[in-house]
Amino acid sequence: MTYLKYIFKTVKSESPILYWIAMILFAGGLVSLPLMFIDERELVGINIWIKPFKFFVSTAIYTITVGFLITLYPFSNLKKHIIRNLVSWTMLFELVIITIQAVRGEQSHFNFSSELNGALFGAMGILIGINVLIMVFLAFETIRLKLNTSKAVQWGILLGWLICIFGSWVGGQMISQMAHNVGIADGGEGLPLLNWSTVAGDLRVAHFFGLHSIQIIPIFAWLLGKQWKSSHRNHTIIVTVFALIFAAFIFYTFYQASQGLPFIS
Repeated sequence: MTYLKYIFKTVKSESPILYWIAMILFAGGLVSLPLMFIDERELVGINIWIKPFKFFVSTAIYTITVGFLITLYPFSNLKKHIIRNLVSWTMLFELVIITIQAVRGEQSHFNFSSELNGALFGAMGILIGINVLIMVFLAFETIRLKLNTSKAVQWGILLGWLICIFGSWVGGQMISQMAHNVGIADGGEGLPLLNWSTVAGDLRVAHFFGLHSIQIIPIFAWLLGKQWKSSHRNHTIIVTVFALIFAAFIFYTFYQASQGLPFIS
């Protein structure tokens, strides 16, 4: 909890735009919770507010993550300002579109049923595309620059970005087939809240874990350095092993889904 407070305090101080956008997104998640019970409308078999809730929370976490990580890069104030604003506003507008579609009772993803729905989905693609380019840029800069952290944590950040980019690529695969399920149409039986299919392959599993590797791997590297006093070399080796195991798990979930098999049946 102390580490979490430190992260939020740092983001609020150094990246206020990302902090307040994240707070708006967290608030959106909180509002979505009661709406699941108040509004009983469904899309593809689930309540229309489950998707906004998941995206609000996940995107808020990503926004806070970028807000903290950007403080470690020796960028100019102008470059940091550009990155912070690009991430903040693209993420916020993405969730605005998802919320609008929930209010309208329309699917936000893979929806070309009308010109408006197609335009909104296309806009979401552009917004996410901008963020993927930022991920690639930050991964490259993590290789090129010395970050204001330990070697093991910097290595963990790089591996986190690379696996996160793979998670984004999985999202592209969903767009290419205009669905997240493999073997059946989207919808049907799924895990509670997450709604990952329990009867067919679901690419959202690999997409989810891939995107959140940018939190999981750097946090592991950071906690390792805090809890175990050893050489940078030993820390880096352990972070590498952890990242490889995590990446193998993600690749497995992608392969599993591509074969039409559920993550949990």
